[in-house]
Amino acid sequence: MAICNPSSPSSSSTSTSTKAWTIHALAVGAAAAMAIGAHAYLYYRRSGKFRSRVIGIIPARFASSRFEGKPLVHILGKPMIQLFPFAHLSNFNGNLVVVVADLVILHRVVVATDDDKIAECCRGFGADVVMTSESCRNGTERCNEALQKLGKQYDVVVNIQGDEPLIEPEIIDGIVKALQAAPDAVFSTAVTSLKPEDAFDPNRVKCVVDNHGYAIYFSRGLIPFNKSGKVNPQFPYLLHLGIQSFDSKFLKIYPELPPTPLQMEEDLEQLKVLENGYKMKVIKVDHESHGVDVPDDVDKIERYMREHNLH
Repeated sequence: MAICNPSSPSSSSTSTSTKAWTIHALAVGAAAAMAIGAHAYLYYRRSGKFRSRVIGIIPARFASSRFEGKPLVHILGKPMIQLFPFAHLSNFNGNLVVVVADLVILHRVVVATDDDKIAECCRGFGADVVMTSESCRNGTERCNEALQKLGKQYDVVVNIQGDEPLIEPEIIDGIVKALQAAPDAVFSTAVTSLKPEDAFDPNRVKCVVDNHGYAIYFSRGLIPFNKSGKVNPQFPYLLHLGIQSFDSKFLKIYPELPPTPLQMEEDLEQLKVLENGYKMKVIKVDHESHGVDVPDDVDKIERYMREHNLH
């Protein structure tokens, strides 16, 4: 029986040749896989099938630590949860959809809640409601539970913050398109310019992004924070608007990810996404933010709506 001698020239030459062909084959295979993947991606993008089915979910709970019963607080005579997106709804094949410039950007809109009072209120003005459990730790988990209970296939889930009632539907369209255009991201969101007076308000979440439009970090503190400890009027600080969209496959994974240190310290659920190595696309929009975080914000938003004839 012949025995191969590793030190023999012919064996070494054969081994080197084999390794070269193996590396070449792997390179060709990888290139082919990338080409097929790119072709498939382009096909789905061009055919309109890539992340094309979009649902909007409004997570709403009564027991907020900072503002109990917030979704039902009246703003100029209407419950806050009714202000948006229901002002932009149309009926399409039996579902409530959001339309912008004659294009359906949300194929369905539902409220996800664990509270009977909120459910009754929403059904009263025609909204679809999905009852969820009280054990949901945040809005993202509530969105996931609602999606599983609906039992229908959606590619993108937009988590619509009910406490940001003046968010424009064009912003929803923007974050959905950003996620559709970034296959390496599982999450997209929006930011706008931070007002100097909000710099040190912990209820106004700040964001920093990289040169390619992906999120680096979110914080309740001012970021970046310079050594003077003061706001730099020349720096373009960014305010997170809260509206966010998820790839539906990632949304199923999210509740299984353990809480992370930064998430718990800042009490910001999106940090769990970043800490686990996932990518998040961010778009910059021109938006006058009027989030309702505490009772005092109600007077501010009502005053703004009257001044801009939005009632």
